[in-house]
Amino acid sequence: MKQVVQNYKSGELAVLDVPVPGCKPGGVLVRSAYSLISTGTELMKVSEAGMSMLGKARSRPDQVAKVMQSVATNGVPATYRKVMGKLDSYTPLGYSLCGVVEQVGTGIDDVKVGDLVACAGNEHALHAELNWVPKNLYARVPDGLAPQHAAFGTVGSIAMQGVRQGEPQLGEVALVIGLGLIGQLVVQLLAASGVRVVGVDPDPVRCELAERLGAAACGDPASAAVEAAVAELTDGHGVDQVYLAAGGGSNQPVELAARLSRDRGRVVDIGKCRLDLPWNAYYEKELDVRFSRSYGPGRYDPEYELEGRDYPIGHVRWTERRNLACFLDLVARASVDVEPLVSHIADFDDAVETYRRLKDGDLKAVAVLFRYPEQKEEAGQAEAPAVTVPAAPRSGRASAPARPADAPVRLAFVGAGNYATSMLLPHLAQREGVALSTVVTTTALSAANAKRKFGFAEATTDLDAVLGDKSVDAVFVVTRHSSHAELTRKALLAGKAVFVEKPLALTEDELAGVLAAVEESGNDRLQVGFNRRFAPLLQEARERFGVRTGPASLRYLVNAGRLTHGSWYLRQGTEGSRFAGEGGHFIDTASWLLQADPVSVYAVATSGNEDLQIVLRYPDGSTAAISYVTTGAAGFPKETLDLVADGKVLRLDDFVRASVYARKRWVSSRLPKTRDKGQSAELAAFVKAVRTGGPMPVPLESLVATTAATLAVQAALAGGAPVTLARGR
Repeated sequence: MKQVVQNYKSGELAVLDVPVPGCKPGGVLVRSAYSLISTGTELMKVSEAGMSMLGKARSRPDQVAKVMQSVATNGVPATYRKVMGKLDSYTPLGYSLCGVVEQVGTGIDDVKVGDLVACAGNEHALHAELNWVPKNLYARVPDGLAPQHAAFGTVGSIAMQGVRQGEPQLGEVALVIGLGLIGQLVVQLLAASGVRVVGVDPDPVRCELAERLGAAACGDPASAAVEAAVAELTDGHGVDQVYLAAGGGSNQPVELAARLSRDRGRVVDIGKCRLDLPWNAYYEKELDVRFSRSYGPGRYDPEYELEGRDYPIGHVRWTERRNLACFLDLVARASVDVEPLVSHIADFDDAVETYRRLKDGDLKAVAVLFRYPEQKEEAGQAEAPAVTVPAAPRSGRASAPARPADAPVRLAFVGAGNYATSMLLPHLAQREGVALSTVVTTTALSAANAKRKFGFAEATTDLDAVLGDKSVDAVFVVTRHSSHAELTRKALLAGKAVFVEKPLALTEDELAGVLAAVEESGNDRLQVGFNRRFAPLLQEARERFGVRTGPASLRYLVNAGRLTHGSWYLRQGTEGSRFAGEGGHFIDTASWLLQADPVSVYAVATSGNEDLQIVLRYPDGSTAAISYVTTGAAGFPKETLDLVADGKVLRLDDFVRASVYARKRWVSSRLPKTRDKGQSAELAAFVKAVRTGGPMPVPLESLVATTAATLAVQAALAGGAPVTLARGR
């Protein structure tokens, strides 16, 4: 495996091939997904390593004292050999990461192989592909929390322990001196605790960031703005607590803390700054100076860290591990937002260059992450994330059973909600050759309303009676998302043609169940309501674009907007995520335009998973980027799409206008009266297939591939890496 190391004597940084650590009892072997560079502590080490021997001695007087003690005990020659041997050795870097458990040691029962965990420790959470981590230095990552955010766990615990030492109270005012990585996290933790915060940093960019993340005011330590803000917020009394999160050799932070504190205020040292306390200032205010020791109780205790001996919660409420778990929970619940702190994500193979850029100032950053490569399936390595796309079963027949050509197609509806009554039934009620046979709902009144409004022959709440009615040719499944797969499965087994609104399934198991019903019954007469490929405007634009010869780039912006309070779409526990419910629309449209099914899916989300960015890769090298956003302006069009290939561009503007830029430009001649997204044409194609016994409008293989790709989005979000769509056999 590979690991980032440094030679403290020469200053050399390298990515070395080193042996894979063994999985010892009392811990787990973790394969890294993301590790965090501490732009404070680690860069200080890197900078010190580049100094002369005299410079190293000046920067570490504590180590010089140890050397002098060794000289007195062991003599100069022995001490020299010992010191030079230690300096001229590779030492590891890193102490905060997130990864996947690859192997579980004996005595561990709280995690299993495949679990995502955040890890801590400058001996156990290193910048390395694999790390062995003892029990008290890892915590399971909450569901839905992205691994790149969970990688902040250790530094978050450091900030949290500092805040705990300050004992903040609701309504107090705090001063945070130093708005680097730790300082930014302290600001958010204090704001989440009901404390008003004033930040201090000479960098205006960091000040602006802290204000966005919850600080009441921020400014340069030399400016009068900071003192004015403190005076206003505290009625001139001074702040209740000060957090020293700055580094360097200046004594200014300590002096500023004394000047802006109230009588008997608390000063907490979190960073590594100069601490020449001005005696008079601290004595006259009787300031309480406290130190925060790293991640929390348990740090530097080998029985706790290495042997896994926990402290009883009744005696020590917040240990290292409990702090780690608490911070992860806060990030998962969006009480702390680490995404704005990520200045740069570098590939692990570029580690040396990344450190060089940070050290030289070419890369200005609050937080930098290393992203580890996908692992191939080899001995001792984890398998790359993959979702299997089940092979569509070969049905026992190529067409529907023979039926009289002049007989109307008899349709039954399961569900009669808003979408069915506004977008589907109005097109079918007046269509020649269609008979609305039966509507099935869970409540009698809604069935009666649909019967009255659209002219169904029967209304019932008895699904089994409808599925057993041999006169019914096709069943429409237009219910809540969680019931789609099961109702589709039952209708297929009953021998009906099925039109199911998206999504076809919310899980891989549900999808497999539908396909098992196809195989068991020999009935593959299935259509999912992916209507956009049938939109006349988009079909004409694709025809004008012409045949594509090279790979294409497709961009699809979906301005979905926010849901109203109480919407059943928000019930993710039972109905799946919002994208799982409707994302298939956009993936199907992209695949239809690119005339292929995707082979991999990558997805990232903003804090709280409000906005998604999804990238699909196709066999010929084409890509489709789908931006699914809920935070846009309501007045902006919902769907805009661009397809670029072969020196041509196709553009669709919300199904009201389309254009193709090529040698000759084409623009749709007139705006349609309404946005025709293809429902009418899709229904016509489905009814024709049922009436004639011909093939369904969309091949079953394509429906399955689109559904699998939609499901893979959640897997990609959870894993933080592209998900391969492996074709089943």
